[in-house]
Amino acid sequence: MLPSLPPGAPRTGNAFGRWFGRSLLRLGGWRVRGEFPDLERMVIIVAPHSSGWDAVWGLAAKLALGLDIRFMAKAELFRGPLGWLLRRLGGIPVDRQAPGGIVEQSIARLREAGRLWFLLAPEGTRKRVERWKTGFWKIARGAGVPVLCAAFHYPERSIELVTVFQPGEDLEADMAAIRGIYRPFVGKNRGTT
Repeated sequence: MLPSLPPGAPRTGNAFGRWFGRSLLRLGGWRVRGEFPDLERMVIIVAPHSSGWDAVWGLAAKLALGLDIRFMAKAELFRGPLGWLLRRLGGIPVDRQAPGGIVEQSIARLREAGRLWFLLAPEGTRKRVERWKTGFWKIARGAGVPVLCAAFHYPERSIELVTVFQPGEDLEADMAAIRGIYRPFVGKNRGTT
């Protein structure tokens, strides 16, 4: 069962794409739980990001729902035919060695868009990290949009739409609160510390 989309959700795709996405989720035993907020613009973060399989299940859910979500991924993934496919699915390549300007460009993109849901993995990598990257917070705060916290929970094979978080004035306090939201969820290879 998939959650219904609110009127403000950006939509894309076709019947085949939705069927394909639903079929992948069903074959893998995955489901999407929770509700999407009725917002035309927001940042979505998803964690824990501990496996390449996260992209498979996340893209399957995106297709199944017919959602037009833009997402950042490392530039190396956009080489060759996979790059074409990722761009078609809403991917934006990021050079992690030279990230300058990405936050400002993302803020401008969100401010100018009529409808835009923008997804990032705050860990920035599949490896365990002690500190999450703060770009998502800066983008949401700069664009004046909330953050939807979504999680992969492998023990139950679910993508959880957890809560909407409105960034405040204190980056450190917000990051600690958001990390606390993710504590119960376990990725394929690890949980969130």
